[in-house]
Amino acid sequence: MEFPDLGEHCSEKSCKRLDFLPMKCDACQEIFCKDHITYATHKCTSSYKKDVQVPVCPLCNIPIPVKRGEMPDIKVGEHIDRDCKSDPAQRKRKVCC
Repeated sequence: MEFPDLGEHCSEKSCKRLDFLPMKCDACQEIFCKDHITYATHKCTSSYKKDVQVPVCPLCNIPIPVKRGEMPDIKVGEHIDRDCKSDPAQRKRKVCC
């Protein structure tokens, strides 16, 4: 007796393994096998929604607060454009006569 509705295929394009214990990524909501469930192994484009790392400004080394769901790169860029106290950032903001 076959069970045609049992299991699901991994969403990773290079895998497509039929997995009888598939897992859903909590960020992108796709189905993956045990080998591709981590954000890095399936190159999850939605991982920033769940990633709780605090980005640090590369110029002044100050941690930049980022709310859940916001893109860290954008927030760091905004910090550099507005609030960064480093010399290169301040020179960039100065308006020449």
